[in-house]
Amino acid sequence: MNLELLIPLLAAAIQSGTPVLFATLGEMFTERAGVLNLGVEGMMIVGALAAFLTAKFTGSPWLGLVAGGLAGAGMGAIHGLVCLEFLGNQTVSGLALTIFGIGLADYLGTPFIGQSAPGFYAFDVPLLSSIPAIGSIFFKHDAMVYLSYITPVLFWFFWHRTKTGLALTAAGEYPKAAAAAGLHPVRLSWLGILAGGFLVGIGGAYLSLAYTHLWTNGMSAGRGWIAVALVIFAFWRPGRAVFGAYLFGGVMAFQLRLQATGTNLPSSLLLMLPYLLTVLVLLFSAMRGSGKSSAAPGSLGVNIEPEG
Repeated sequence: MNLELLIPLLAAAIQSGTPVLFATLGEMFTERAGVLNLGVEGMMIVGALAAFLTAKFTGSPWLGLVAGGLAGAGMGAIHGLVCLEFLGNQTVSGLALTIFGIGLADYLGTPFIGQSAPGFYAFDVPLLSSIPAIGSIFFKHDAMVYLSYITPVLFWFFWHRTKTGLALTAAGEYPKAAAAAGLHPVRLSWLGILAGGFLVGIGGAYLSLAYTHLWTNGMSAGRGWIAVALVIFAFWRPGRAVFGAYLFGGVMAFQLRLQATGTNLPSSLLLMLPYLLTVLVLLFSAMRGSGKSSAAPGSLGVNIEPEG
């Protein structure tokens, strides 16, 4: 493949991988606090709808972005209420959240199918965009892509260099020890759920405000499930999450380009490629997991008693 074809494909991989990256970091944030949330798909689609409607009726994509994040956090709050306050099963609650979110978005979004809203558009970063090859791949995107470049760095800094991040890690690893040290595990888990939900909602907002600039039902298209798989693939590390998200973005972009060229391969087979990669990623992670089992938070998916 020559550079004239490779560079646009790599640039498209970054664009396609950006919503998955935000969602993966959001789920990772929640899981690092000890809470398993399988409702990412539903949270993304609700975030996409909230962002779209807010941008459409206010004319501001930035307000839409905030609304998408808040919608994701609100969906996460439902999960937190079930799991942290009523001690419900985290797996069942997450699956129910996905079903609820998809149904809610379809119901509220159907009247707006095909309509557009103000969004984010690509622009060149001065100087950096003129770097041969690198500039075309990384620095000719929209503002949300540039925001995604710094988010993993901020994520790492928060978890490893701040007191709150270390406290959240402690709550996710061993909540009883954290409580004995004077911390509040349930409150910290709430913080993880809401902050993670906000990031997931931003991932959904990217779909309607930057990726498509219009509304269509089912916009998340399984990206939430891919994000959940990527958390395992990344072993809860933001750097690996970046690689995984762009890898999936590349596969998505590649199959779209194959369809556009009129290949003889069935379109249904091409649409399977990202999800086939998801299965392969999980198999790869399982094979390596025997030596890295400690990468998962020690109390992931285990409910803790509410504080009195």
